Amino acid sequence: MSKYDIIVLGSGPGGYVTAIRASQLGFKVAIVEKESLGGVCLNWGCIPTKALLKSAQVFEYLKHASDYGLSVKEYDKDFNAVVNRSRNVAEGMSKGVQFLMKKNKIDVINGFGTLKPGKKVDVDGTEYAADHVIIATGARSRELPSLPQDGEKVIGYRQAMTLKKQPKKLIVVGSGAIGVEFAYFYNAMGTDVTVVEYLPNIVPVEDIDVSKQMEKSFKKSGIKVMTNAEVTKVDTSGDGVKATIKTSKGEQVLEADLVLSAVGIKTNIEGIGLEDVGIAVDRDKILVNDFYQTNIPGYYAIGDVTPGQALAHVASAEGILCVEKIAGQHVEALDYGNIPGCTYASPEIASVGLTEKQAKDQGLDIKVGKFPFSASGKATASGAKEGFVKVIFDAKYGEWLGCHMIGAGVTDMIAEAVLGRKLETTGHEVLKTIHPHPTMSEAVMEAVADAYDEVIHL
Repeated sequence: MSKYDIIVLGSGPGGYVTAIRASQLGFKVAIVEKESLGGVCLNWGCIPTKALLKSAQVFEYLKHASDYGLSVKEYDKDFNAVVNRSRNVAEGMSKGVQFLMKKNKIDVINGFGTLKPGKKVDVDGTEYAADHVIIATGARSRELPSLPQDGEKVIGYRQAMTLKKQPKKLIVVGSGAIGVEFAYFYNAMGTDVTVVEYLPNIVPVEDIDVSKQMEKSFKKSGIKVMTNAEVTKVDTSGDGVKATIKTSKGEQVLEADLVLSAVGIKTNIEGIGLEDVGIAVDRDKILVNDFYQTNIPGYYAIGDVTPGQALAHVASAEGILCVEKIAGQHVEALDYGNIPGCTYASPEIASVGLTEKQAKDQGLDIKVGKFPFSASGKATASGAKEGFVKVIFDAKYGEWLGCHMIGAGVTDMIAEAVLGRKLETTGHEVLKTIHPHPTMSEAVMEAVADAYDEVIHL
């Protein structure tokens, strides 16, 4: 039987990063993967969706070339070529992970891994032993009882990325990051899109001002938005789909070619041997301590299968922390209150920390500042005036409680707020930090200035 120091089950952004860090720390490592290296994020999520979104953005630039003083007489889209580009990007990144495994001398075991007692993993009939086993099996698209996915007319994100034919009409159920990104992509490519959201606002985890701006931007671009709405049944017997939607005004039936279910995720914890080993699970999540140890010594879990935020960068951070703790390094528990969230539609959304409502609900005395990109020279010159930066500070101590952005390129700007909060930066320190002009990032400084009644350009 092959023996390792660490076996990692799953090779997504949690698993493969964990394996590499473990190898760097001197451990003998194996990683088990049933599909493609890189997991959902690299092959079916984060990376290929960004490729699709970039194609949509370029297509929109062509449509609006005259806004920039340019004339493009003939242009069109090739939907299949757009999809193929996305798949090629994913394939290239997966090969990159294969290279990293070889570089770091990590054994890749292809097949379905099942946990066994005694710190063993069975992969399609062959057993492997380890001192430490780390579960990083991730998650998949969640199915609603009223919206069973058939992979043809009612689809999840995987099918939405590889359709052979562009739908004329699409209903997107759910307006989290996955839902709004696909809504933007298909709308930009010319599909008639309707977004159905059960809660009162789209992108419901965001600050209310961000949600309102996103809905306004979507409606301006022709996307229909239905909030406080629920799909109660779907009829797929005809050529397309008939979706019955319950709203405050009663029921209505929408017809479309396809329905995309984007109502969250379901963890991949079935059939991997948790019960055989005795690993504790609560509400679809594996229970772990601050350093990702389960209740059974020698078994750990990271990423989407644990109670933290289901984000790629969280899984990576958890995995690194987990193996550094195993190696005996001094590590601090992850601060889940300082995790950035990003949505890559157009406009983009990026946020970290408390929303204004959350801060008020906690009874905090706060200062709130907001700076619209319509007042930004760089945004105006770029033709990207939609959106704003909003900041929230504790009035007494100047602690940076939250930062919420919506606009072009904000996913590349949010790290300033994450770093600032990590270093316990105050509002006055941000104000006295010179931001380059003209840039989109100036809006952060201007929003802070607004919070302290020192804003110049409003």
